[in-house]
Amino acid sequence: MRIRFKPWAREELEQALFYIDNPQEYKNKWKNVFKNDNKIYLELGCGKGNFIAKLSKINEKNNINFIAIDLVDSMLGIAKRNIELEYGIRTSIDKEEIENIKEKQKIINNVILTRYDISRISEIFGNKDNIQRIYINFCNPWPRGKHHKKRLTHERQLMQYKEFLNKGGEIFFKTDDDYLFEDSIKYFERSGFNIEKKTYDLKKEEKFWNGEENIKTEHEKMFEKEEIKIKALIAKNA
Repeated sequence: MRIRFKPWAREELEQALFYIDNPQEYKNKWKNVFKNDNKIYLELGCGKGNFIAKLSKINEKNNINFIAIDLVDSMLGIAKRNIELEYGIRTSIDKEEIENIKEKQKIINNVILTRYDISRISEIFGNKDNIQRIYINFCNPWPRGKHHKKRLTHERQLMQYKEFLNKGGEIFFKTDDDYLFEDSIKYFERSGFNIEKKTYDLKKEEKFWNGEENIKTEHEKMFEKEEIKIKALIAKNA
């Protein structure tokens, strides 16, 4: 998704208590960031953060930590604001209110935003980090064959995830793209993941996520209006 440059994003991210700009320094040490050893769920390519904002708020008292990753400051800036709104914090760029906002941000203690290139994700997570789940929502399908290796579900990426995803850990994947979905099923199987469930029309399966709520992303709502079926799967790290 392309987004216009947000001149305020970098400053707001630097001031946010739940943003980290140097995640590679915390490989195998994320429990020190959260100050607990709770399991961690990742969202790869969080975009504007509507999904992670709602997911982390719903699970605020469920002993789960969340980390959302993107590469674009403007996206992360919007995500930061959406998380604050979900937690009832009024966002402001008034420098006189920065300390007041920081004080309120202390209630956001189960989610971290960070900026990093997901193609190098194994540089920031290790097998001591208790990563139990990965969410991949409507990632770039990279339709041209020469670009397939850039897909977040490509075997090259999946083998990186296996380096730190707990045994029995899950990947929750959603897409509107038929070709990406079919290719991804093969990627998962060839990479040693078990496909636990899959659907070609998520809208018809209310309890698909093992009883958990299906939090609809901005893309998902748009595709539903266009009557495009959402494909989804749950893959388990064998």
